[in-house]
Amino acid sequence: MLRAEKLGVVVTREPGGTATGEKIRQLLLDTHTAALASWAELALMFASRAQHIKEVILPALSEGQIVLCDRFTDSTEAYQGGGRKLGSEPVLALHRILCGDLQPDLTILMDSDVTASVERARRRNKARLAEGDENRFEQENRGFFGRVRNAYAEIAAREPQRVVVVDARGTPDATHEQIVNVVRRRLKLAAKTA
Repeated sequence: MLRAEKLGVVVTREPGGTATGEKIRQLLLDTHTAALASWAELALMFASRAQHIKEVILPALSEGQIVLCDRFTDSTEAYQGGGRKLGSEPVLALHRILCGDLQPDLTILMDSDVTASVERARRRNKARLAEGDENRFEQENRGFFGRVRNAYAEIAAREPQRVVVVDARGTPDATHEQIVNVVRRRLKLAAKTA
């Protein structure tokens, strides 16, 4: 949609997005690193992010491009701060120090039932098994994912001007349409005509 509007877009992800970040991603998501300490996990997330900002995000922004990133510090606050019970403050402090407090202009939080979300992620990762093992987080228990969802909800309540919650309980097409409408409004693009 953004490219159809002739906008320059860089699509990336976290953890990952750079050669170094992808190596960190592999370590973080592999089930063989299940015993990784929570604080080490947090540090690795920010190591990947700091490199990502330097190599990909800041150069793209300086060229006037839109950066579309699958996850950023909100995910770290939700997963490590909430899920791992490390709290928001260390995550936000590391963000200020290592990321220069860089914030997205818009964050889309796709909200859905915890059980359905985990099952969808497990199916996706099982289908991608040939590409590598990325199931470490999906092996967590329901309590972990409940804390993650609660942390995301707290972030959305704290920053409603930036975080838009989209109900992702419907079909993928319906969810996609909601996201497109949010982005069009935020970028002040004309509504899509049939």
